[in-house]
Amino acid sequence: MQAIKVKSRFNWLLPVKAGLLAGVIALLLALVGIVEIANQRPVIPGVLSVGQTLLLLPFLWAGYRAVRQAGSGEEAPPRFWLFVNGALAGLLTGALLTALLLVGKWINLRTVFINASPELYNLLTMGAGPAGVGILVPMIAGLVLGVVVAAISLLPERMRGSVVLGLSLIPVLAILSSALFAGRGLSIGSAIAVFVAATGGSYLWSIMQARVKERINNHPAGQRAAQWSRWALPVLIIALLPLLGKYPSEVMDMVGLYALMGLGLNIVVGFAGLLDLGYVAFFAIGAYVMGVLTSPEIGWTGIHLGFWGALPFAVITATLAGIILGIPVLGMRGDYLAIVTLGFGEIIRLVVLSDWLKPYIGGSNGITRIPKAVIGPLEFGTPQTLYYLIVAGCLIVAFASVRLKPSRLGRAWMALREDEDVAQAMGINLVRTKLLAFATGATFAGLSGAIFASKLTSIYPHSFNFMVSINVLCLIIVGGMGSIPGAIVGSLALVGLPELLREFTEYRLWVYGAALVFMMLNRPEGLVPEARRRLELHESEVESLDESGEKHVTVPG
Repeated sequence: MQAIKVKSRFNWLLPVKAGLLAGVIALLLALVGIVEIANQRPVIPGVLSVGQTLLLLPFLWAGYRAVRQAGSGEEAPPRFWLFVNGALAGLLTGALLTALLLVGKWINLRTVFINASPELYNLLTMGAGPAGVGILVPMIAGLVLGVVVAAISLLPERMRGSVVLGLSLIPVLAILSSALFAGRGLSIGSAIAVFVAATGGSYLWSIMQARVKERINNHPAGQRAAQWSRWALPVLIIALLPLLGKYPSEVMDMVGLYALMGLGLNIVVGFAGLLDLGYVAFFAIGAYVMGVLTSPEIGWTGIHLGFWGALPFAVITATLAGIILGIPVLGMRGDYLAIVTLGFGEIIRLVVLSDWLKPYIGGSNGITRIPKAVIGPLEFGTPQTLYYLIVAGCLIVAFASVRLKPSRLGRAWMALREDEDVAQAMGINLVRTKLLAFATGATFAGLSGAIFASKLTSIYPHSFNFMVSINVLCLIIVGGMGSIPGAIVGSLALVGLPELLREFTEYRLWVYGAALVFMMLNRPEGLVPEARRRLELHESEVESLDESGEKHVTVPG
């Protein structure tokens, strides 16, 4: 009986499945070439590189998943079995990499996998080479990492979260320092200091957080003070970002422009549930109207306005285009709507490229000599100054979105998203509601396009391809559909990080796909989800608070 009881506590299938899946992911990372390229950028010089960090992630995930699944049953197994789960999962992950080394030792895999190079084999064996003991390095590393993950998972919740945060910040800060300041990662002393400071600060804050909030709430006008204190640090960081230099400002300019478009598409897709795959058309219209009305190269209009004079026309034209698009698609839903809007975006791109309109908008030659935005003596000509113009645009658009969401129109959009038939039965005018959604989203895209044209002082048709629409759609999915902060966070994740890692540009679509798959499986509501969408996707979870204020989540049935 005892043997049967012990056996029931250990399910061999859990770590085997986690280890094999993580091993396949590790093989994929190695053979597509991203690990070898990332190995050129150090996290801790001479100790750890970005490529090695990427390889560590599948090992850590395998151990975490095996330990978590083993401890999620009604009866928690002994700690020894948790260590066995983590170690076995890590060992199997490393075994697949060892198999790659064995096959590569006898067969030239480069005829099929061009990235199966001696440099990759050297990386997988940590410099020992695929001969002798070096071939066992991935398995030994997996075994050790699995045990480490199991040990971390057994820590108290507060300590566990603090340790994970401290370990995560080391590669993040190393990558940022290399990208922004041309540094060479972190020294060992700096890495230890970051870990100690992040872990200690997070742990202390987790202890003091409830007490601090209680004091703030007990203070007169405490809610207002808490609200201002919550936004004070982010606002200060945003205001001081240009001080980091020209390149960080350039990156943040692109993040801001995509955030502007994301906030607009968030109204169409996130609020109203209308899938628009041709959103880049409104972005292009705003940019081209700005170019036509301001560039001295375009003389047929006889008008040469400044940025501020042309901006209202660019925004209004984009708004009218949104209404024009909305009229023929009023009766369409789902996939049909996506196909029609995709066609609209391609039509705009092809029309811009056509010889018919070349005398008017430049054709494939584009429009150049577009003036910068100017306010008195201040010209928004550098990335640092233009950053504040883009931030001002984002604040205006975010404020409009915040005010629209709880309004009568916003509630009509959300009713439309849930069920068009029920919304119509409740008296909502579908024609007006859809047209206003398309028009509002197009307005924000036109504003972004106008600033984009002024930023580059030149525009070309290839800047407005289909991938722009896909990128904007991806960022609101990753950030959180219908979430206003989510559009900004998604822009930082999918636009800011690839800009900081320019050498990985060829893997951008690969990273997008992996990020979307991960989000759909593990966090389908997004990084910063809307409260309603979080409730919809986790409606089976019932939260309760005990007398001590601790939150418990239970699943009925």
